[in-house]
Amino acid sequence: MSESAPSLISQNSQSLREVFGVELAKLAAKNSQLVALDGDVAGGTGLHHFRSEFPERFIQVGIAEQNLVGVSAGLARSGFVPFAGTFAAFFLRAVDQIRVSVCYPKSNVKLVASHPGLDVGPDGASAQSLEDLAVFRSLPNLLVVAPGTPSEMAAATRAIAAFDGPAYMRTGRSPVPELSIPAWDFRLGEANQVAEGNDVAIFACGPGIYWAISAANILREEGISARVVSHPTIKPLDEEAILRAAVETKGIVVAEDHSVVGGLGSAVAEFLSENRPTSVLRIGVRDSFGESGENLELWRKYGMTAATVAAACRDLVRNHG
Repeated sequence: MSESAPSLISQNSQSLREVFGVELAKLAAKNSQLVALDGDVAGGTGLHHFRSEFPERFIQVGIAEQNLVGVSAGLARSGFVPFAGTFAAFFLRAVDQIRVSVCYPKSNVKLVASHPGLDVGPDGASAQSLEDLAVFRSLPNLLVVAPGTPSEMAAATRAIAAFDGPAYMRTGRSPVPELSIPAWDFRLGEANQVAEGNDVAIFACGPGIYWAISAANILREEGISARVVSHPTIKPLDEEAILRAAVETKGIVVAEDHSVVGGLGSAVAEFLSENRPTSVLRIGVRDSFGESGENLELWRKYGMTAATVAAACRDLVRNHG
């Protein structure tokens, strides 16, 4: 935790899917029960690292996501630790299998989704999953994680591998920078306050953490103290961190590469509505599909930038009380 917002270390930029793939291969070297299953997109999910190092434990099911989940569930029942990888939008094709074969029996299956949100970019609306957090957050027994930085991704990969039960984790397509923050002991269900502030709090997951940090730096130049909280676990929430922010600040802004319907912003607002009613503003896609374009262009078009996060914070501070 620091007194000012951390900076970005852009020279260390890495794609989160590649960080995941490298870390998974490291884990597989220590655990012979760990297997990987692919929906014919290993080059796009980071699983190509696993395929290269452990081909005998790599299972290619083809473009058949329902089968991908079903085979993974069977392997879990046989004592293996299966990591199933495909694009986030494609996992939505297998919601029934995830619900019945993974979540209901609490199968030890790890669903790892690359290309989430508008970060998919030029592939367009059909491949941009803006609903996956909403869908999978609603399924009982399913852990849901959306790391934002390379170090968070590596730690989250280790954490879900050690977690005994079903998990859904977003990765990411585009290279992202590391943050100049002290290492923290990553735990599932815990948030990490990366910058102090008592005027307003910004909670973020995935790419939203970069908009949040940049917004906090903008606001500090204006005399507004913005707390920045990285919240990589969407389910379960860090209720203590959220409640503390509600008590100690004038309101909360939530930033995420997802629809404002059903994601981290909804989860935070739902919790606070029942425990401490607080002003919550959500930064994300406003209940629409995306379109083709580079991720930075799309985030600007859909109002998912540091400037929009900062503007939302100003509104909360201005209208408080």
